[in-house]
Amino acid sequence: MSGPLTGKVVLITGAGRGIGRGIALRLARDGADVALVDLGPDGISAVAEEITEIGSKTTTFVADVSDRDQVFAAVDHAASALGGLDVMVNNAGIALVAPLLDTRPEDVAKIWAVNVDGVLWGIQAAVTKFKELGHGGKVVNASSIAGHDGFAMLGVYSATKFAVRALTQAAAKEHAADGITVNAYCPGVVGTDMWVEIDKRFAELTGAAEGETYDKFVGGIALGRAETPDDVAGFVSYLAGPDADYMTGQAGLIDGGLVYR
Repeated sequence: MSGPLTGKVVLITGAGRGIGRGIALRLARDGADVALVDLGPDGISAVAEEITEIGSKTTTFVADVSDRDQVFAAVDHAASALGGLDVMVNNAGIALVAPLLDTRPEDVAKIWAVNVDGVLWGIQAAVTKFKELGHGGKVVNASSIAGHDGFAMLGVYSATKFAVRALTQAAAKEHAADGITVNAYCPGVVGTDMWVEIDKRFAELTGAAEGETYDKFVGGIALGRAETPDDVAGFVSYLAGPDADYMTGQAGLIDGGLVYR
């Protein structure tokens, strides 16, 4: 494969389905060799087969991003199996739909461990590896429109995505001198399994019919349709590629026109 990422090695967390799968396939088509990381082997095994058909090299690794040691092990594996590391995409994340008054410590601990700690460990592991290899690199983090606006019933989820923006800005400032850029992407309403679960939970809490909340959010999108993983992947491809070499510390909205900043 030949493209803007030819010769680059990329690691993507949460790569077994949804947005992560879309990113993996796009970056493979752009010429990258791709390390796929997720909680279980089935999804990433299927994505690996698709990447092989595209013509890029790939490897898989099962890890829980909330566990720092596992994230570092995933990065070590990727660098060993694919001959280096140039881009880290901290995509893994989970949702929590609940009123703030009903949110319990265990709920907060779980989502924070994945959405915030997982990004922090990913930044640490990637930067450590870039320095070990003696070159710069790119870190790309998953935030959200909920990292720019706090949404009702998604308060704690929104807080985690605001936190990702803070980590992105701080890491960008700390590591610019190392030739490392750190940016984030902020999707909107993407037609994935996560949004199916969000919609079901809204239905339980509000009495809305299943599908009603999803349709309501989609109805507010200026471009008139729900987002696809490919829409997100196109923006991540830009952030991972050479055209974004002069961009760092940013958290760009890619939502079809739903939240404006």
